[in-house]
Amino acid sequence: MQTLATQDYIVFFAYFVIIVGYGFWIYNRKKKAQTSSNDYFLAEGSLTWWAIGASLIASNISAEQFIGMSGSGFKMGLAIATYEWMAAATLVIVAIFFMPVYLKNKIFTMPQYLNKRYNSNVAMIMAVFWLLLYVLVNLTSILYLGALAISSISGLNITFCMIFLAFFAVMITLGGMKVIGYTDVIQVFFLILGGLVTTYLALNLVATEFGSEGVINGFNLMREKADDHFHMIFDKSNANYMDLPGLSVLIGGMLIINLNYWGCNQYITQRALGADLKTARGGILFAAFLKLLMPVIVVLPGIAAYVLYQNGHFQTEMLQDGSVNPDRAYPILLNLLPVGLKGLSFAALTAAIVASLAGKANSIATIFTLDVYKTKLNVDADEKKLVNIGKLTIITAMIIAVVVAPFLGIDKKGGFQYIQEYTGFVSPGVFAMFILGFFWKKTTSNAALFATIGGFLFSILFKFMPAFVDLSFLNPMGFAVPNADGVYEIPFIDRMGFVFAICVIGMYFISMYETRKGVKPNGLEVDKTMFKMSPSFTVGMLVIVSILAALYTMFW
Repeated sequence: MQTLATQDYIVFFAYFVIIVGYGFWIYNRKKKAQTSSNDYFLAEGSLTWWAIGASLIASNISAEQFIGMSGSGFKMGLAIATYEWMAAATLVIVAIFFMPVYLKNKIFTMPQYLNKRYNSNVAMIMAVFWLLLYVLVNLTSILYLGALAISSISGLNITFCMIFLAFFAVMITLGGMKVIGYTDVIQVFFLILGGLVTTYLALNLVATEFGSEGVINGFNLMREKADDHFHMIFDKSNANYMDLPGLSVLIGGMLIINLNYWGCNQYITQRALGADLKTARGGILFAAFLKLLMPVIVVLPGIAAYVLYQNGHFQTEMLQDGSVNPDRAYPILLNLLPVGLKGLSFAALTAAIVASLAGKANSIATIFTLDVYKTKLNVDADEKKLVNIGKLTIITAMIIAVVVAPFLGIDKKGGFQYIQEYTGFVSPGVFAMFILGFFWKKTTSNAALFATIGGFLFSILFKFMPAFVDLSFLNPMGFAVPNADGVYEIPFIDRMGFVFAICVIGMYFISMYETRKGVKPNGLEVDKTMFKMSPSFTVGMLVIVSILAALYTMFW
């Protein structure tokens, strides 16, 4: 079992002291304003664009990227980077079209939006659902996968690692969104620096293995030795088509995954909801630029490990229960780092995990406090009471995650796939409800309920349909491919696209029927002037789109 050297622990301890110390400094400096619940949960008006952007990335990147996505890089190659690069494009869309609607209508939580646009029943159903999803899927998976990764690198007991991560995250989260936002800037610095160090080492290892040196030569050798791992678009014959089905990663379900995650998710949008539009857009654009960099940090090391494995390295280390486990790729590379640098990369991984835990816990507290407790349990609660309830919710959610996480079998499914699968059952319906609520005034509350409940039921139907119906007739169009047992299944991403289309069509007919019967849906303030972009934002957007076009052209 691998362990950290004394120097590595010193580096890591220094990181811990910097983060917690800075967090306490921010908290004490601003605690007089903490009497406001909006200030505590949203850091209203006090986060800069760079703090918003850094916090978005810190909250998003965690063990499922470092471990899961790097493992997917080992297994299927650069194509998995489409989650990151399409996210960059999606963030631009969210900044242009979603944020003006939220900010113009003074929306602070997603259930609040649903209550204002539809009714309290829709809002409460989704508030409860989001709480269950965030605690039992997201928080638990981040905590368990993070502890698993840290345990495999440090040799520490996994239960101890979970408790340490939970404690570390609570220390930051109890300070409110201001502390989270500004400590995330440091977290992202560690995350990117440590991640780049690991990538540098991995590419150098590849170069050295084949009698060369330097990261450029290492990258070129990777493209030469594993050409099949440098294609973004798979055809039906590719073994990984079920995970990334062809052009659907550009124009199909991948857009729904990203738009729902980045535009309709309390966990993410909360970072920008307390700012003005210019600051929020600047922060989101900064996050989009950082997203372009993420595959270099989390995917290339996985491909490097694959090349080295194919050349005879890590033959034993990559095995789990007698078969190759791709998720071992990143921890194995970390264990090859020199003393000191290993501590830095260990700190980077911990930074990613803790930042995600803190962000998720804060969102759980925000929804429970403002949309459940304040709305149903104690309508007359004052601001101080709301802040205290939020803090209690954070601690409770983290305790539940520590207790429940080991029993979910997250590691058996693979962390990245685990989160995508379980959130994917509801994402199409939720996104349909949001997008039509934004931009079609006739959308009714019953139509929204249809999307919420119907989307979930249709997702289950499509998931289990292959067991009862022969879907081979969809194969020529690429919408169904045979699995290991020869049964034709609909790829997960395509399934989401189909369910989204069904939800939109159903919402259209329900809304048209009800409005003709005299139902008057609640409206939002939306006008064309809200979407006007500043010259600097326009330039940044064009740069991002140009880089994405070049990347997809290069690795088509």
